[in-house]
Amino acid sequence: MFKRWLESSFVHTVLISSAIAGLTLSAARFAVFEPLELRAYDWMMRSRPQQSSDPRLLIVSVTEADLQWLKATSPSDRTLAQAIEILQQHQPRVIGIDFYRDLPQGEGQAQLRKQLKAPNVTGIYRIGSDKQPGIPAPQGMAPEQTGFNDLSIDADGVLRRALIFANEETSFAMQTAFIYLEKSQILPQASSSYPGILQLGASTFLPLASTSGGYRTADTSGHQILLNYRTPNIARQIRLKQLFDRQFDPRWFKDKIVLIGNTALSSNDFFYTPYSPNQHNLHRMSGIEIHAQIISQVLDAATGKRSLINALPSWTESLWIVSWVLLSGLIANKVRRLPLLGGIQASLVIVLLSSGVIALELGTWLSIVAPLIGMSASSIGIIIYRIQRLQHQNRIAIALLGQNTSPKVAQALWKNRHTLIQSGKLPGQEVTATLLFADLQGFSSMSEKLSPEALLNWLNDYLAAMTEQVTQHDGIVNKFTGDGLFAVFGVPIPRTDETAIAQDAQNAVNSAIAMSEKLSALNQQWIEQGLGSFRMRIGICTGTVVVGSLGSKDRIEYGVIGDSVNTAARLEACLKEQQPSDCRILISESTQQYLDDRIPLEAWGAIQLNGKQRSVTVYRVDPTVPYVPLRNLDRVSVSRTSADDAIDL
Repeated sequence: MFKRWLESSFVHTVLISSAIAGLTLSAARFAVFEPLELRAYDWMMRSRPQQSSDPRLLIVSVTEADLQWLKATSPSDRTLAQAIEILQQHQPRVIGIDFYRDLPQGEGQAQLRKQLKAPNVTGIYRIGSDKQPGIPAPQGMAPEQTGFNDLSIDADGVLRRALIFANEETSFAMQTAFIYLEKSQILPQASSSYPGILQLGASTFLPLASTSGGYRTADTSGHQILLNYRTPNIARQIRLKQLFDRQFDPRWFKDKIVLIGNTALSSNDFFYTPYSPNQHNLHRMSGIEIHAQIISQVLDAATGKRSLINALPSWTESLWIVSWVLLSGLIANKVRRLPLLGGIQASLVIVLLSSGVIALELGTWLSIVAPLIGMSASSIGIIIYRIQRLQHQNRIAIALLGQNTSPKVAQALWKNRHTLIQSGKLPGQEVTATLLFADLQGFSSMSEKLSPEALLNWLNDYLAAMTEQVTQHDGIVNKFTGDGLFAVFGVPIPRTDETAIAQDAQNAVNSAIAMSEKLSALNQQWIEQGLGSFRMRIGICTGTVVVGSLGSKDRIEYGVIGDSVNTAARLEACLKEQQPSDCRILISESTQQYLDDRIPLEAWGAIQLNGKQRSVTVYRVDPTVPYVPLRNLDRVSVSRTSADDAIDL
């Protein structure tokens, strides 16, 4: 039982899918899918329900038109000081300046320094790297008012991560958010669950690992988080000239975060984002908008309005991938019709993609490329396995049943091939079938007249002619016995009702009559060839038999075992001297009771067959009497006259 279970298609499917899942996990581990996973992440980011702009933020943008108005490549210190002064009049909670001011720019240094000392103003500096030198913070500003504006860009040039801490330094976005949240009594503190990790309000800012989500090779040094974009249009924007011209509603600034930054194309301060493919005019987002995105994300996370995006633990991620691969494989093994399988697999893909989008909206990055590729590979692998298994089953079926089957039987075998053949074998089953044995008389004398090669050709012609009559009547030639054959009607598909059993019995007798007619035609040819004529005996019996594979793995055959087989063989061999015609057809009463009334019968009475303890009532089918075959029985005739006398062999 256990061995049979191990050889089942279910176990093979699990093993194949598990192997594919292992290869998928290995490929994911070695960053094979990383570029595709990042693209998928961008797609999921764009596919989420879009949120409105953040009402807590406003951007004063310095556009190309503003630079033309200023007649400068960058706002001077005086211009920035005046802008801050105008903003302070309308009571913003925080003013963030996204301009480097380590060196004086034009006139107004003292005026700007005074404005920058206000506790609600933040400024920027750059940490720098080996490729890019650092830039100091503006002079005179307190450390808690300045933050670095360095950004983490992926290898494909897309900005998906936010660097919030580096070398015990804080980013510009985080410093701005801290000042804003301080008024709401939300202060940064260490997490009680994760020592050394920032806890800000309702959220813990877990650092991103180099293997989080679809990443495998990312540089996640420092403390980075996934940038949870709100919407491409993050905040209301007004131009610098509009600020100076007072073209605004004062309510836009009160108690808000106001960021002043460069959005002029000449500044080259632009970055590709997950939204870039959908932005037709400008495919990149300005640096000041990026900082606004990070600030908005931090504020939402601290107040519990929007979750941070985290990745699953490695073991959970692996389980997620393996589950999809196994599910796809099991479905591919279960569903046999390719159109239906394609529809189900397409539905699985939709569920997978939807799950990724929903999970990202809820704050979890789920890999979708690795499961998708694993699913496809698993489905294809199982289909290939099924094809190979089917081919193997077909070879087994041909080896067991032979090619001597009618189209109707072949079609029935095809429809039931999966339940019939298990582990390369036809399982044993009890069926009611009709058995036919045929044997040719005079073969020994023929062997004396012909050479071995000619004898073999002659015998093959004879057997081919007899086999054709069997298959035309939906029978199966189970084996050849020298100059004879053994045919079965009603296998390998079990019969479920009496009408089908009766049809098998009718087909067997009709086949025997057709064999008799074919023998008469062959005898005419053989007489003309000088080979003489031959006689044939046929025995037919209907009864319960056990059918299935016999033998070892090296040699197996389709076995038919039961008392009815012996009875059919004994009927063919009994009373050899009593043969009123060239072809004698004897049938048992178990076959006679299923026959149509149009079959001409002669009762021979109860005969004690060799090796049988009980006598068998026997009938001879008279093929010389005209009859009309009735292939599709609407009724079963059971009444026949039996002889009272018994003949002992």
